[in-house]
Amino acid sequence: MDNDISRMPCALVVMGVSGSGKSTIGEKLAQRLGWSYEDGDRFHPASNVAKMSAGQPLTDEDRWPWLQAIANEIDRICEAGEHAVIACSALKRPYRDILVHGRHDVRIIYLQGTQDLIASRLALRKGHFMPPGLLASQFGTLEPPDAGENPVTVSIDAPIETIVDDIVRQLGLTPADSEANSRNRS
Repeated sequence: MDNDISRMPCALVVMGVSGSGKSTIGEKLAQRLGWSYEDGDRFHPASNVAKMSAGQPLTDEDRWPWLQAIANEIDRICEAGEHAVIACSALKRPYRDILVHGRHDVRIIYLQGTQDLIASRLALRKGHFMPPGLLASQFGTLEPPDAGENPVTVSIDAPIETIVDDIVRQLGLTPADSEANSRNRS
């Protein structure tokens, strides 16, 4: 991808199963690019959080309003000429289709890791509403993005800075380019 301002994504959706590092990588990537960061978890209605906290996986019916709320935020960001990195599990193609809905200025960043690696990370995580016991259901639901979605796929079996470097490289972005683009759109 070249650095033509008209081709610069306005939003990057960092996706993967729970424990893959969406929030950590998303925050670091946003900092690196000088963009805002949004955690998709904040768009969940209280009923979804309660259900997951009780160890119950969400159904598609639970997810549709949540995904639409994130898609609305992506539209707002892009229409305002802003840029954001958004962490969202987006495990299935139909979920990503709601988020991207044909936009060419939104890119999917897929954090790829093995179930064993992610399970070991979840075992160390404290205070999150998503219990480790739901990891198997997340992998059962996961449909990795295909080439038609134009994703950036990165392995999470690396240090955070290396993962962020890989994403920025694959996107063809640099922090200076991103900051100049933000100024040009303001």
